[in-house]
Formats: sequence, structure tokens, C-alpha cells
Amino acid sequence: MSHHPALSRPLFHDADQNFEAKIVLGSVGAGAGDLGEIFATLAAIEDGKRESWIRAWFARAQATQRLAEVSTSSGRNATASAQWLRASAYYGHALNSIASIGDADGYANAFAMHRAAWDRFAGLRRVPLERLSIRYGKGSLPGYLQRPDAPAAADDGSRDAPLLVLVNGSDGTLTDLYATIGASAAARGYAVLSFDGPGQQSQLIAGSHFRPDFEAVLTPVLDHAMSLPGIDASRIAVYGVSQAGYWVPRALAFEHRVAAAIVDPGVTDVSTSWVKHLPSTLRHELEKGDSKHFDQYMKLGLGHSAAERAVWSFRAKPYSSTGYFAVYREVEKYRLTPDLVGSITTPLLVTAPENEQFWPGQSEQLAAWVSDSELVQFTAVNGADSHCEPLARTAVNEVLLDWLDARLSRAEAPTLAVAATA
Repeated sequence: MSHHPALSRPLFHDADQNFEAKIVLGSVGAGAGDLGEIFATLAAIEDGKRESWIRAWFARAQATQRLAEVSTSSGRNATASAQWLRASAYYGHALNSIASIGDADGYANAFAMHRAAWDRFAGLRRVPLERLSIRYGKGSLPGYLQRPDAPAAADDGSRDAPLLVLVNGSDGTLTDLYATIGASAAARGYAVLSFDGPGQQSQLIAGSHFRPDFEAVLTPVLDHAMSLPGIDASRIAVYGVSQAGYWVPRALAFEHRVAAAIVDPGVTDVSTSWVKHLPSTLRHELEKGDSKHFDQYMKLGLGHSAAERAVWSFRAKPYSSTGYFAVYREVEKYRLTPDLVGSITTPLLVTAPENEQFWPGQSEQLAAWVSDSELVQFTAVNGADSHCEPLARTAVNEVLLDWLDARLSRAEAPTLAVAATA
């Protein structure tokens, strides 16, 4: 079947902007964007110009915030909440581009506006989100608990809600997580817990870094979740998006209290998305372990482009190393093995979108390694292809949450091959 130009013709020739634009469009179903506002904003952006992207989304966010402030002061809470959500999303769309031009102060300021708008949405929502402080090491991680929109009794008559813990990827916002699956899960009767992990969002600004041993993060999050009133501790599930397709299976190899889990997609080796962009000479030096020549070649290669140096710094910052070779070696720690994931006892659903551009083939590999796993494929013919299926979140969530409903209730699971490709 041939594709309609709307699905095959890029919105931008710049690959990063084109993918981010798809994420923006996919957020409409959850109310984290409005098509008219989005298309008007995209029309003002110069292809490949990050500064243009930033200006356009910042202007849209500020205009939407002004509407939200008027609605809030007038007591129109339902309208205000919706507007604050869109303002938060629009500020969030500017963040990665701000970081990729090396503007650390601009990123911190924009993030503060984004999170402030999110907090206003959280407080004015019909079912307000509860702020959490999750003990982690000697400090804490900020989180949010979204109670179900329409609580439903479990099979045993309990009114305690099942909980879906959302684990973010490398650079997504909480608004992105809400739009990706949080809103759909809450509408279905789930409580939803989201948080900033080490190296993510507020924690990156605070100076923390990613860690490969994500069980050290997920375990205290689960400890906190199980202490929350109104939560059924026997029906806690975890969803991991993008790079969390590595973090979640890694944690599940050690943490066995999760009733079911979903990774979207599966990631067995984070470093492949880094290494594939290197020229053969640099790959050879990396494989040899020649840090001196690797760093020299990288410095020379990036020396002619301030923009590329800024992008490198942005991508490297969440890792706990400095220097080109050291960062690559650090990223190589984010790798799963058959022996490690063979310890997973949690039922696992792995998405495999057609045209996965960052970690192709790794969903299939992960599913083959985990004994109690199912692989669900999403296709371009249904507009559900590409990393995290950005343009098909309603249809994708129907499949994922149907599977989760069945797993948590121990009912017969849906036929995923049919559900995903119908």
C-alpha cells in the first residue's frame, strides 16, 4: 500500500526537527497541543535553524500562558488547566534546541517556565496531581502522582487503584510522558506516577547524572509507591519510553515486585546510536582503546563547527564522564546481556515500531532474551512507525493498555499481532 504524502513527506528536512514535529503533533490527543496552534507555530520555523525553532515555540508558549493567566484569575479552572498544559508542552518543545546551542542559562530559565506551567496544570486539573518527594540516596527525586480519572474496582472488589510508573527517556519532559501514555492510563482507571530520575530534567540542572544500574533508582521509587494510600501494591506496572527501554529491563533483572512492564521500544545497547555516527577511523580507535588519538580526532572533527560541539556537549552532559573517549566508554556501560535479562521474572511487553531509527532490531533481540515477553509490531501503513510511534499514540496506547489490563487482572491477553496491525 502506498503512503499518503502526509505520512511520507517530511515536515522539515532537518531530521531532528522533523522527528520533534511529529512528537508535537502526536501530543494533541492528550490535550498537550492544539492543531491550529501547532501548525501556525511550525509555519514560522526556518528549516534547520534551531534559533528559529526556539523563538517560535517560546512565543507560542508565552501567548498560551497569557491566556492561562487570564482564565486562572477569572476562576475558569477547566479552561486554565488545559491552557497551562499546552503552555508547559510548548515551553518543553524549545528545551532540547536551547541545550543544543550551548545556552545553559537559557535552558535553566526555559525549564523553570516549563515546570511552573506544568505545576499550574497539575494544581488546577479536575483530579489534581499530587507532588511527591521520593527518597533517593542522601536526597530526593521530584515526582507526581496522578490519581485515576474514573477509579474502577479490581476483581476482588478493592477500590485501590493499579499504578503505572512512568520512566522517561534521555531528554523527554513530564509533559511528554503525560501525552505519550499518562493521560490515557489515568482515563482508564490507573494511578500514574512520573518522576525526574538522575540526569533527567530538573536533576540534570541540579548536577546529577544518568546511571546504568537503574535498579538503584527504580527500587526506591517502588518503595515510595507502595507506601501511597489508595494504591494496590500487587498491581504496580512500569512503562519505559525511549532510552528507558534499556533502564527498565536492567532494573527488572534485580527488582521483582513489578506485576507487568512495557518498554517502548526495547534497547539492548544504548551505545549503538552513538557509534553509528562515527567515521570508520574513529570507530577503529575506539575499538582499540586508543583514547589519545580518539580524542584528538574528535576535537579536530568538531573544531570547525560550534553548533556540532554544542550538540555533543548537550548529549554528553548527562553522563558522568568528561572527554570524548571517556564519554563513549561510559555510554558502553548501558548494555544488556542475555544472562542479565534472563533474571527478569516480570511479564514484559516490547514494542517494535517499523522504521525505528535509533535502535533498530534491538526490540526483537530483547524479546528473544526474556522468557516471559511479548513483541508487538507497529507499522508504517497505519502511521504507527518510527521511534516511540509519535503520530499514533491513541492506537498504540489501546494495544499497550489492553495488554496491561489483561496482565494485571490475569484475564486472557489480546492477540497483539492482530490488534497492532488492524
